[in-house]
Amino acid sequence: MRGSLTRPGPARTPVPPRTRRAAGAVASAALLFPLLAASPSPGSPGSPGSSGVAERSATGLQQAFAAAAAEYDVPQSVLLGVSYLQSRWDAHGGAPSVTGGYGPMHLTDARTALAGAPHHGEGTEDPRGDDARPALRPKAPLPAGTGIPARLRTLPEAAELTGLSPGELRTDPAANVAGGAALLAAAQRDLGRPPTDDPADWYGAVARFSGADDTATAAAYADDVYDVIRTGQERTTDAGQRVALAARPGLAPDRGQLRRTGLRTASAAGTECPASVSCEWIPAPYEQFGENDYGNHDLGNRPASQSVKYIVVHDTEGAWEGVLDLVQDPTYVSWQYSLRSTDGHVAQHVKAKDVAWHAGNWYVNATSIGLEHEGFLASPDSWYTEAMYRSSARLVRYLAKKYGIPLDRQHILGHDTVPGPTAATVPGMHTDPGPYWDWRHYFELLGRPFRAAARENAGAVTILPDYSANRPVYTGCTAKGEPCAAHGSSAVRLYSDHDENSALITDVGLGTAPTTGVNDLSSRVSTGQQYAVADRFGDWTAIWYLGQKAWFRNPAARPTAVPAEALLVTPKDGADSVPVYGRAYPEASAYPADVPVQSVSPLPYRLPAGQKYVAGAKVPGEYYYAVDFTGDSHRVVVGEDLYYEIQYGHRVAFVRAADVRPTAP
Repeated sequence: MRGSLTRPGPARTPVPPRTRRAAGAVASAALLFPLLAASPSPGSPGSPGSSGVAERSATGLQQAFAAAAAEYDVPQSVLLGVSYLQSRWDAHGGAPSVTGGYGPMHLTDARTALAGAPHHGEGTEDPRGDDARPALRPKAPLPAGTGIPARLRTLPEAAELTGLSPGELRTDPAANVAGGAALLAAAQRDLGRPPTDDPADWYGAVARFSGADDTATAAAYADDVYDVIRTGQERTTDAGQRVALAARPGLAPDRGQLRRTGLRTASAAGTECPASVSCEWIPAPYEQFGENDYGNHDLGNRPASQSVKYIVVHDTEGAWEGVLDLVQDPTYVSWQYSLRSTDGHVAQHVKAKDVAWHAGNWYVNATSIGLEHEGFLASPDSWYTEAMYRSSARLVRYLAKKYGIPLDRQHILGHDTVPGPTAATVPGMHTDPGPYWDWRHYFELLGRPFRAAARENAGAVTILPDYSANRPVYTGCTAKGEPCAAHGSSAVRLYSDHDENSALITDVGLGTAPTTGVNDLSSRVSTGQQYAVADRFGDWTAIWYLGQKAWFRNPAARPTAVPAEALLVTPKDGADSVPVYGRAYPEASAYPADVPVQSVSPLPYRLPAGQKYVAGAKVPGEYYYAVDFTGDSHRVVVGEDLYYEIQYGHRVAFVRAADVRPTAP
């Protein structure tokens, strides 16, 4: 199966470096980016990432697209459309994407990205998280396998075509745009097409630029590019550059060119995907091995047996080819879907009716669908492509509608918001997809954008920073432990007082002192999460968080949170505090004689009297007993005890409904 995934299309015609064009591109980079060279770096005083700074009006990037389009005879609208689908025109300060892509055109150089990358063991959890079985300790995926596929090394090819150095293509946005234009022009030539000014004639070249190896994925990518061209786009990039693409509403590309690309035909048979994504069935094996051992998931009968309540967003911590090898290993773990970074292609591995082993919490596994997004973590400050965001959002919208899952942060969970099921597991829980996943943009694509939903001074807030301008300092992105590159982030840092010199919030469950480490979740909140307001002081807002009052900067001129309308819960009168749980399991009396009782063990946290927390769903205690290969013993145990899911810290948690009372915000 893996071999069919990596079959290349026709070889491209070799094009020798062109001295005149290379020199012209270098000159364009120097002439078009004087403002970038002279401007402060992102996150420094005077940059878009610093507070109170007006947006720069430089148009260098727009001119770079025009110059590259003219130099390589590529329609500017095609070049802009492709770049938007890769990076939304952002340069990311020269930092690589999760698959080693650089710059506005996402030119890939995975070998270079991996060479300088530290290897992060950011979680030690048992992916299954079921106390009824021995803990799983699967082997870790390799970052990129032994070979790097062509789609992850387009930057060296662009260097050959342009004569520009790989370093320039990685760090100079104008050079990067020129490299992308050269690749598109080469694809057009290889398909035997003339370099016309009509964007409708470039469909095949755009499909080839995607790096996809099958026609369905290449077509989905090209269709997205042409949708961007038809509707038009305009935005300010992460470097403060205003870029616009005028709408071409009547544009109809020649989709027949797809037949000449030489790509394989992939079948969507057996998948549970919307028609709007390219999807392929690559099954995770359900096999028995050894004595009383099997893998790599459990058979189920959802939603008839139990409802699907959550969708969990992960990143793979490995590149596509290696990850597919692992999910097809019966001794490894599993998840329902994988999504490829460069083109948004989807592979389904486990049916939605069955229970995959992915979240480290059996209660969540038994009631969720897991989505793994390709990323070998070239560094934890890596970014994700627009193609993958869009494909993921379409898949999540489809699944949410099919299974009645609300589109909010209480039900669309990051792996980093899944709670440890017991006190002992809390320190080892994973932290992906990390602070650089753009939750604000993701929920816009889901059609449920976060916005103010109550009056000012409401009793609850939704965390909602400006992703590009919000650039908290993190450490641990390099092997030397130096500060991470300045980068937009979904996360907001929390302090013990209304002062950035005060102590960071401590998470007692981790048992460590809080840090600014990129994988340290002890003192931060994330876009879309909701919390009860505990206090206000000038430009600062305090929320109830992990049983403490936690402060964050929230100036009216540039808010990091907006008023929210939400159900809150607080301990019932007379209770000093109530326990907090990592799973909503039934009471002991609910278990039949042939199912071992699972402990309802509290986490090392409390919900103190006088504090309020935002509540999500109210659910019955539920446990799925599934410890044998045949399924003969499988049972869904449902109790009488009810629980509220709450936003307790960075992760969600549960409290018994009998212990708390709902209150208006």
